[in-house]
Amino acid sequence: MAPALASRVESLATSGIKSIPKEYVRPEEELSNITNVFEEEKKKEGPQVPTIDLKEIESEDEEVRAKCREKLNKAAEEWGVMYLVNHGIPNEVINRLKEAGEAFFSLPIEEKEKYANDQGSGKIQGYGSKLANNASGQLEWEDYFFHLAFPEDKRDLSIWPKTPSDYIEVTTEYTRHLRGLTTKLLGALSLCLGVEEDRLEKEVGGMEDLLLQLKINYYPICPQPELALGVEAHTDVSLLTFLLHNMVPGLQLFYEGKWVIAKCVPDSILVHIGDTLEILSNGKYKSILHRGLVNKEKVRISWAVFCEPPKDKIILKPLSELVTETEPAKFPPRTFAQHIQQKIFRKTKEGLIRNTVQEEPQTTQTIQEDSAKCVPK
Repeated sequence: MAPALASRVESLATSGIKSIPKEYVRPEEELSNITNVFEEEKKKEGPQVPTIDLKEIESEDEEVRAKCREKLNKAAEEWGVMYLVNHGIPNEVINRLKEAGEAFFSLPIEEKEKYANDQGSGKIQGYGSKLANNASGQLEWEDYFFHLAFPEDKRDLSIWPKTPSDYIEVTTEYTRHLRGLTTKLLGALSLCLGVEEDRLEKEVGGMEDLLLQLKINYYPICPQPELALGVEAHTDVSLLTFLLHNMVPGLQLFYEGKWVIAKCVPDSILVHIGDTLEILSNGKYKSILHRGLVNKEKVRISWAVFCEPPKDKIILKPLSELVTETEPAKFPPRTFAQHIQQKIFRKTKEGLIRNTVQEEPQTTQTIQEDSAKCVPK
């Protein structure tokens, strides 16, 4: 059974309410650091997310390639996130992808409900809204559309939007390009770790088993953005997460003890290091804590693609080449599904931190939805 229309954040946002329901109000300890995204983006001082020119990775000059790898390595170690420019995906493809996603979310809610998921029965692909099975127990100011996008033989096109008519075509084209970019980036990071160029990709299943999951995040205008979050603080469970957005700011990163806004960079793709790569690198690369803010002026839409290993087929553990007597393994072996089960957040005096000790196993339904979770990105 499809969820009731009242469960959609969009329906709340367009109902004329002046105050948000209490279920969306963040806990008291979070409210002091929820800021105005547009004011934050205007600030010139403070740390900025690194931007990497990826065309240098294919230079004929080995010195240029090496310097580009150094920049990638530094960003992955210190930030766990970076903007990629000159990434090789045509702007025309990206613009069509965005137009298709915007066209779907501009449909009447009743039309979108035809694609509704049903988390209670395990049907996680489709149109949905975040339920209160997250760390805080509060709701998030977001609707979304989620589905597997690659490999193509594992897709269920029956649940993909029929409107707009080019949704399947352009999404397929974009994910094919993105799969190639994934190989390029993993190859560079493998060399940075001192292993063979194809090592990381082989470790997570290669072309045959690595999954690309697409989640279009829709963050409606919020009458009280100072009280809500589009997505609460989390790290991505993925290997890598690729992010596009409609140039409305909202992504915040927890860097050096402070929340930092990710300023919009034209013609770029944002890339997150996920938990899976943090494990494989034995903690050298950081899966950064991030969250999504909302605002009262503009709708924010983002397109997040999560690169994930198969849930049970592969054992995740630090690469053997990175484990020594002086640098022992920081993570015990686990499958991807086990990692998601073990992953919880707990609040401490120092703030939100990740705890990978299994204390409260999640349900399969929660595991599957959390594997799709991303920031507005």
